[in-house]
Amino acid sequence: MRSFQNLLVLQNLYRLRALGCNYSDPILINPPSSDPLPSQYDQLCAMIGNCHLCDLSKSRTRSMSGSGSPHARLMILDAYVSTAVDESNHYYAGHSGATLKKMIENVLMLDVRDVFITHGVKCKPLGTQLPSESEIQSCQSYLFKQLELIKPKIIMPLGGEAYEMLTGDTTPFEQVRGREIPFGAMSVIPIYHPSFLLRNPSLKKVAMQDLQKIKERL
Repeated sequence: MRSFQNLLVLQNLYRLRALGCNYSDPILINPPSSDPLPSQYDQLCAMIGNCHLCDLSKSRTRSMSGSGSPHARLMILDAYVSTAVDESNHYYAGHSGATLKKMIENVLMLDVRDVFITHGVKCKPLGTQLPSESEIQSCQSYLFKQLELIKPKIIMPLGGEAYEMLTGDTTPFEQVRGREIPFGAMSVIPIYHPSFLLRNPSLKKVAMQDLQKIKERL
């Protein structure tokens, strides 16, 4: 698939050169789907599970639509599927997942079945790479359709990557972390990613304060 895509790109570049062009705009390898998305939650999940919009569909173990209540007041957004989550097919896998579960149950005082957790990119990136911009864009319509169907009161991005995927805002994360940011009829309150807290335990107190603010808003 990738070699075929490279051939198309090369053919396009030769065509542009023959027309006298010296440069061209970037070519989007993995364009988002223009097909209308289902308005039923279960149908949307099935579509995400069978998605082949980008090359991650060739290397992934599975495509993960999300977990929890489709009527949740809180949506948790991670940037992309981790190795532990991909291998286990469990959204609270590994040390990071276990930490997140404790944050939900012990601080927010919610059952994980009553929140909704999903990813900006629904598949695990290839190897240790970060998802490409085109891979992020391929999944973006799925994320916004989930927001439309679930209608959470609060969206809680985990870390700067998830926040930027959701909002497109490139403001340094420390300037937006813990702030309540209007997002249509919803609010966005970004917090530190659990894996970041495991590496920086001195910031756990700050994260607890952010969670308390989210609890109050819910």
